[in-house]
Amino acid sequence: MSIKINGHTKLLGFFADPASHSKSPAMYNTAFEKLGINCVYLAFCINQDTLKDAIGSMRTLGMRGANLSMPNKTSVFPYLDHISKEADLCGAVNTIVNNDGILTGYNTDGTGAMMALQANSCPVRGKNLVVLGAGGAGTALIAQAALDGAKEISVFVREKSIQKHKAFIEKIRTATGCAVHLLSLEDTALLRSVLSDANILINATNVGMAPHTDASPIPGISFLHPGLFVMDIIYSPARTRLLEMADAAGCPNTNGLAMLLYQGAAAFRLYTGEDLPLEDVKKAWEM
Repeated sequence: MSIKINGHTKLLGFFADPASHSKSPAMYNTAFEKLGINCVYLAFCINQDTLKDAIGSMRTLGMRGANLSMPNKTSVFPYLDHISKEADLCGAVNTIVNNDGILTGYNTDGTGAMMALQANSCPVRGKNLVVLGAGGAGTALIAQAALDGAKEISVFVREKSIQKHKAFIEKIRTATGCAVHLLSLEDTALLRSVLSDANILINATNVGMAPHTDASPIPGISFLHPGLFVMDIIYSPARTRLLEMADAAGCPNTNGLAMLLYQGAAAFRLYTGEDLPLEDVKKAWEM
């Protein structure tokens, strides 16, 4: 089924700078076509100087919604009418839904990570997690894991940035009651000890991305054990050094493409009330 653009077609978009690299147009337009939903999704180059006007245009043009990348995710709050709980907790919005001119901001990054773990038979409820990094993606998945009933979350960041993240960690503790700890990534003995009791390890840093594809956020394979599920939110390269180490240690694992897919699925449901046709999107992405 193909969509014929007409006077009833609704517009959605991706607001980022740069924007042309995004997989979102292929994902959403594939889904709209498959399900016969009269919408189109385009990528727009929007930066900090044009973000306010772009959000205003959503009301003016009657856009159904939009997705955002950093730093727009953290700058958009003053221009929205409502903020969801998870977006408020992590301080970032990646999805905006327009309901009759009322704009609500959500964050589906954490939901996408939790859905990816669920799809790999590793739900977070009652589990001990180790998260490396507390940047944009890290804060989103930490907040969602706490909301979804994780037993304990140990967040390792660089020693020099611990002070910067203290307020966020305390906010998560207070709002969810989850036992969240902020620890130094340089304390390798502590990292090894905490990992020995962990069920899930998530790399939310950029360590392992090009051009430093030989780098790993953990010192060695001995830090892993077969009962540990390893997720690396990086998806390019598809197999990072961390995931190669996980394979060698007998750890089930996944890269970040599943998280990207499922965060899109969560946003798609917010936009349309429908389930994203996952297999069709995977084909469009050549997964």
